[in-house]
Amino acid sequence: MKAIAAKTIVPMREKPSSEVSLDDELLYGMVAEVLEEVPDADGKEETWVRIRTAYRYEAYCKKSDLLMDDKRAKAWENAALCVVMQPFADVLSEPRVQGVCMESVTRGGRLIRIGEAPDRESWIEVELADGRRGYTKEKFLGPYYTEVFTDNEEVFRERLVEMAKTYLGTQYRWGGKSPLGIDCSGLTSMSYMLCGVYIYRNAGLVPGFAVHEIAFEEKKPGDLLYFPGHIAMYIGDDRYIHSTGKNGSDGVVINSLNPEHEDFRRDLLEILEHVGSIF
Repeated sequence: MKAIAAKTIVPMREKPSSEVSLDDELLYGMVAEVLEEVPDADGKEETWVRIRTAYRYEAYCKKSDLLMDDKRAKAWENAALCVVMQPFADVLSEPRVQGVCMESVTRGGRLIRIGEAPDRESWIEVELADGRRGYTKEKFLGPYYTEVFTDNEEVFRERLVEMAKTYLGTQYRWGGKSPLGIDCSGLTSMSYMLCGVYIYRNAGLVPGFAVHEIAFEEKKPGDLLYFPGHIAMYIGDDRYIHSTGKNGSDGVVINSLNPEHEDFRRDLLEILEHVGSIF
């Protein structure tokens, strides 16, 4: 069956336990396939489920964090979805700032777009995963893409870089992929997802996904740089954007492949393994 992420962020873990490191995150409104229910590995009174995401990643999350409704989830996937593009957007009970906050949704979270709020310029009515309806600012939302949003390669590459840069300054969080905290592969996979392409969630070139290896000399903005256990996005002018836990960076920053640039990272250039592209 399928289920919908019904919390702002749904933690996903390698084992059915809150005591293990974060592995990935589902953002509000994302749909996943439920593979099985399992008990809490630590004996706590909590039911977990093993799920498979749309980008074919499998991990465990708490059953209570999901809307377990197969019919609703399938209808949700086929609805007029939109994506939150702000770092965060509140869905309010009324189309005014004094409305009660019904849900807070991060960048990448999904809502159903209903339409403009009557007599309330700039507000739009949206539907939440559980069917409740509320309001948010229209400028907070963007289109939900299920495939590459343009045939123009240059425009697509520019958009990838633009998406990655929206996370600049976000703290590093192992397994994270929201403006609350994001890791290296969370940054690259979310940037591609917001442009309509699913790539492998972790830092690796994996057969069956859209990215294939290219020569270092062929790299262009939006292409991916692969290091052992790390990934970055090339943005042009010998620079790349990535999320790094290195002291002094501690999150999403821009560094350089050029020794003459002040933001050069020799330690990464020396271990660069592959360059990947979907083109």
